[in-house]
Amino acid sequence: MTGTEAERTICTAVVGYGLSGSVFHAPLIAADARYSLDVVATSDAGRQAAAVERYPGVRTVPDGDAVLALAGDLDLVVLGTPPATHYPLAKAALEAGLDVVVDKPFVVRSAEGQELIALAERLGRVLTVFQNRRWDGDFLTVRKLLAGEALGSVNRFESSFERWSPDISKAWKAQATAADGGGVLFDLGTHLIDQALLLFGPATVAHAELQARRPSEQVDDDVFLVLDHESGVTSHLGMNMLCAQQGPRFRILGSAGAFTKHGIDPQEPYIVAGGSPLDVEFGVEAPEWAGMLGRDGHLDALPTERGAYPEFYRLLAAKINDGGTASKLPLPVNPAAAVEVLKIIEKARELLGF
Repeated sequence: MTGTEAERTICTAVVGYGLSGSVFHAPLIAADARYSLDVVATSDAGRQAAAVERYPGVRTVPDGDAVLALAGDLDLVVLGTPPATHYPLAKAALEAGLDVVVDKPFVVRSAEGQELIALAERLGRVLTVFQNRRWDGDFLTVRKLLAGEALGSVNRFESSFERWSPDISKAWKAQATAADGGGVLFDLGTHLIDQALLLFGPATVAHAELQARRPSEQVDDDVFLVLDHESGVTSHLGMNMLCAQQGPRFRILGSAGAFTKHGIDPQEPYIVAGGSPLDVEFGVEAPEWAGMLGRDGHLDALPTERGAYPEFYRLLAAKINDGGTASKLPLPVNPAAAVEVLKIIEKARELLGF
């Protein structure tokens, strides 16, 4: 780190410059004055050029090994690489003395996640998982709504991510097996399960459906899970990559009313279109996408909270600059929560016999 204790900058490397690195991590890090984006690792020459063009002065290297060779000049490494690489890269980065952010899914097997948590604790390093959709505007709206009494006692939580993607755009996804972290359950499902557990607590898998609809899909692209939470709530979670007509993003049923919300958080497409997290429009959803609260015949629009992906890196910087693992400040995401998500995924596959 550079500067005084109060002003020190967290020197950061982003490994992987596909969607994760270029749309989420690099823009958020570059927009936060508490960080410096020093290194981007990608073997793709076009992506290297794009990184340098967008972030003049950033150093590009071909892979994670090259980043680890620079560990003495870094504080934090962010892994936006395919899931099967998360465990070995995170382990090596921790052992190199770096704090680590791992994109979801944390790892492919829950036992690997538990091992990394133990290693980070032993080495005194900060380890967290980028569950960015905890800061989607619609999810923040749901959390605020549940903190009140408008719905009464919640009994059913329905949450879905549905997309029309008949072709698999990434080569690694087309080739990945379940053992590699392939499929929509490891991808979008990781977000849905994390949100459900965060809202309603521990759960067991009551029902699971995993299908591969697209001809080139190796694992699953159409998944439905039913979770029974210890709190008494039942979660219905759906994720589908071959959905030509999308249903609600959320539907929550309670004893006093319900809430239904369509549409997808606008933060990702805003950055893809060239916007910055520093823009005043960032995270603001158009009013016509407001969810509906109440009962049929007595519905009111509930404006969507502003999305807040930068909050992840704000919380992380506060944790690191307050002494890291010695600090009592919370991590943006406790990796133990990400392990519980993986256990749900493992139970779903076990229930179906694979």
